[in-house]
Amino acid sequence: MREVFQQELQEVQERLVEIATLVATSIENATSAFNESNVALAERVIADDTKIDELTVSLDELAINILARQQPVARDLRIVVSALRISASLERMGDMSEHIAQLARYRFPEKVVPKSLRPTFADMGRLDVDMARKLAELLRTEDVRLAEEIRNDDDKVDALHLSVFDTVLGEKWKGGAEDTVDATLASRYHERFADHAVSIAKKVQYLATGDWIPTED
Repeated sequence: MREVFQQELQEVQERLVEIATLVATSIENATSAFNESNVALAERVIADDTKIDELTVSLDELAINILARQQPVARDLRIVVSALRISASLERMGDMSEHIAQLARYRFPEKVVPKSLRPTFADMGRLDVDMARKLAELLRTEDVRLAEEIRNDDDKVDALHLSVFDTVLGEKWKGGAEDTVDATLASRYHERFADHAVSIAKKVQYLATGDWIPTED
């Protein structure tokens, strides 16, 4: 029974890595669709989010089944409970990617944001993609150095997010109401994507080391 239990825990980890890998692909395609006004790529992101949702539900069912049958304790219990919370964050990251793709689809054939903000969103997208890739590797290896890198990347995303607000609220902003709303929403989606990545990284780091990193205000 113990061997079966360990195999089930391994399956939980493998499923988390699979979902995280799909999320990384999703945000990469979403940012490309957003920055390039690629409606076909945007449609792919939106359609593929269903698979992320389905895999998340399947993983949750597995985790709940393990809790009911195996009644794990100590670290094993933390692993299963953390998997439920991590899967929820991964699902939300997939949703953020979908929202970014939806903005690209709605504004096609125009680009979503004015030219002055495009370099900022290109940087935010690049950082989110890097964080998602690191997150998948972190879930696979539990290399806590990746958790620190993810937190550092999140600081950069936060700074870019604030710069978007400074721009759209500044006196030099020439965008209309639609431009302001789109830029604000897109920036928020990128920022929330990064926040979920940090949340997962903290949980994995705690499982690996036993040290909890408090959330900063």
